[in-house]
This record gives sequence, C-alpha cells and structure tokens, in this order.
Amino acid sequence: MKILENVIANRNLLFTDASTGKTIPVGALYRSLGLNPVEKGLIFLYNDNQLSSIEVLLNFYGTAHTIAVLGQKLHPEFKDRLEEEYHPKYIFDPSREEIQGYTIKAFSESVNIHVKKDYQSEVVINPEIKILLSTSGTTGIPKLVKLSDESLYQNALSILQYMPILESDVVPLNVPINFVYGFSIFTTNCMRAGRIVCTDKDIMQKTFWDEMEEFGYSTLGGVPYLYENLNRIGFFRKNSPSLRYMTHTGGVINGELRKTIFSYCHEFEKQFFAQYGQTEAGGRMAYLSTDGLLEAETSIGTPVHGGDFSIDPDTDELLFSHNSIYGGYANTLKDLTSYEQPTVLRTGDTAQKGKNGIYYITGRIKRIMKLFGIRLNLDEVEFILKNEIEGNTFVCLNSNDKKIVVLYDNPDIDPQIITETIKNKLRINPQYVRTDLIESFPLSQNGKINYPLLQNLQHENI
Repeated sequence: MKILENVIANRNLLFTDASTGKTIPVGALYRSLGLNPVEKGLIFLYNDNQLSSIEVLLNFYGTAHTIAVLGQKLHPEFKDRLEEEYHPKYIFDPSREEIQGYTIKAFSESVNIHVKKDYQSEVVINPEIKILLSTSGTTGIPKLVKLSDESLYQNALSILQYMPILESDVVPLNVPINFVYGFSIFTTNCMRAGRIVCTDKDIMQKTFWDEMEEFGYSTLGGVPYLYENLNRIGFFRKNSPSLRYMTHTGGVINGELRKTIFSYCHEFEKQFFAQYGQTEAGGRMAYLSTDGLLEAETSIGTPVHGGDFSIDPDTDELLFSHNSIYGGYANTLKDLTSYEQPTVLRTGDTAQKGKNGIYYITGRIKRIMKLFGIRLNLDEVEFILKNEIEGNTFVCLNSNDKKIVVLYDNPDIDPQIITETIKNKLRINPQYVRTDLIESFPLSQNGKINYPLLQNLQHENI
C-alpha cells in the first residue's frame, strides 16, 4: 500500500476535527479500529470530510478491502440501488441509524459501522481495485471508476513534483474526498504537509472563515464556481496572511477572473495552480503555475510529470497517457472482478497545442450544438459571457439545436445585455437565445455546477 506507507512515513502529520479541535497524530489514527489487515471485502464509505470519515478511510486502506468513497449526501434512493447491486460487507454512513440487512457495530468511540448480516462473498474482487470513485456529472446510479493504489500513488508523485507543499502546512479538506480532486488533495498533503483539518464547511459559510483564522490555512482548493464566489465576496481585495497557495480544477476559469487572481497573487505573494484532471486519471493531468494565468483562458498548461498528451487527428479529442490511468468502470458487482488499464485515456475534451507547448481546451465533444447548421461550442459562449459581463456565472444549454438557453443567477443583470453580447460577438440573432433567471445553480457532489440536471430540467420545460 504505497499511499498509506508514505502517509505513515510523514510521522509529524496531525489530523484535527475543525468543530471540536480534537487532534490525533497519524500513528494513532490509521490503526485505531483494530482491523485485520488481510481481511477482504467491499466497504461503502459515505464521506462527509469529518474526522470519523478520514479515520475509516485510513484504517480500511491498510487492509485488503476495496473502498468505495461516496458522498454522504447522495440521494437515499441511489444509496439503496447501489447497495442492492454491490452488497458491501461494511457500510459507514453516520446519516443512517439502521440499514436493512445490516447490524451496527462500534469500532471505536467515534466510529460505528454497519456490518452485513451473514455476509458471504459473491465474487472475487480484483486485488488491484483499491478505491472506487463515482464519475463527475453522473445522473442516476453512479458509474464507479476503478483505481488502484499504484495508479493513485503515481499520480500523487507527479503532483508532488510541482506542488509547493511544506511540512508546516495546515490543509483544510474543503473539497470532498469522494471527488477525485479532493481525494488527490488529501493524499498528496497527507504525504507532505503537517496538519489536515477535517471540515464539512464551505466558503459560503461564516464558520469556514472562522476556522481559517483559527487554524491558519495554508492553501485552498476548488472548482471555478468557488473562485467565482470568492471574487463576488471580495476575497481577492485583501490579504489572507496564512494562505500560501491555491489550487483549482474541474473546469476553465474565465479570462477576467484569471487576471484578478494573477493580480492578487502578485500583490500578496501567493501562488496559484490552475489544473486539469479527470477521475479516470486518478486526479490531475496538467497544470499551469501563476504566470500561466495570463495565457488564453482555455489553457490547461503542460502534462504532469510522467504524463503525455496527444490529439486525435480525426476528432481533435485530447488523449492522455500516464501510469495513473484507471482500470475501467464498474456498473455491477461482477465488474469488480476485472481490472484492465488502458494505455491511453480518451478525455472527451477537444483541444489544440500551442506553439509554446501549452495545451488549450476548445470544448467538450458533447457540448457542441448545431444552430441551423452552424457548429457552436457552448463552452465558448459561456467564456464570452463571463468575460463581457464580469463577476457573474452563466450556464449555456442546447435546446434541441434550435435555441441557446442561457441561465444566470444574478437578478441585477438585464437579460437584454446577454442577448446583445451573443449577437455582437457571435452574430446570432437574439430570437435564437433564451435567457432564464434561476435562484441558484444546483451543484453536484463534487461542487461543480450540475450540467446534466440543468439540461434535463431544461428539456422538461420545453
């Protein structure tokens, strides 16, 4: 278990519960549940980023079990369907006191786990499968990505080549670890940093900022929506003394916001790492450092150490090769019997390579629409709106290749400005643009805007 071995080797590492201040050294936490290291099976860990979730993760990582790291806020119906399909041996879910077919057992003072009654192994799980994570943007029953300890370790090593983690760093788990980016933040910082603060708070809650001041967070991570919200609340206008660097992944930050972050970093001597990654690659595939923010807004930088990009000449799809690539998907229990690692990951993103060696995302293969025969990239429309109407979030959807639907959440915006911007920049008649004000954007478990849900709702409202 290379990940766990390197975490344990970081002997000064501490884990702190943000709400209580309780602190446990890594040497005491990872073996606190008294598990049998050779026991095999499947555990569903419904994570909330609290200390007890981290305790369960580290303890089971040190056994032969496969761990499905899922969101605690997953819809109860989806939980039921997943459990009916996979029949996990153990379920950790503090939100439920009872689960049919399971008895609850206290493994420690703070950890109660549901244990399957009369458990019998139905399949032999491939020993390479250490972690199962759901793909981002999933609707319905999550499709699980099969990741090995080796693939996760190799990705962590690549990240540590450029990430400026210090043994004195205090790192908040403000990104859910059931999101591959959050899991990657967790593993890399456990291997190098000094303290992990377990918290279920987010930046829109005053408690988070109280915790940041109390513990002195060294870093923040988030998807573009987080940084858009930070900009709205004026975060980039003042210094946060303890903060050394910030990281991002999960989509492209628009050009104007990138300039704002660049100025903030230079004024207050911070670092920023814009990154590109997917669950299927075990975390992060490419990165840009602070100065790279002044590149075109769709730039993702260069591949992480040991990785390589190529572009499919027929489709412009970006391809990635690295020994961190996943071992396939699981939709059923039977799928856990195999682990087949491809040599190349097809990202689903279209891209081009600049003369300076930097790669640029040009869109998603599935985010292309044809408006009366004109090929239109919806991501590009969003970039234009965010740059022209600064400080706001927009979501563009396809209405049966007949109209662009633009969703926005700021009631102070005049919708005519949206249609005029699209008309002037893209020469699209306003009659083919529909604008809808919504109260707030729904977010997926990993904190990204939930595009599939919005698209489904949009179809229902036609």
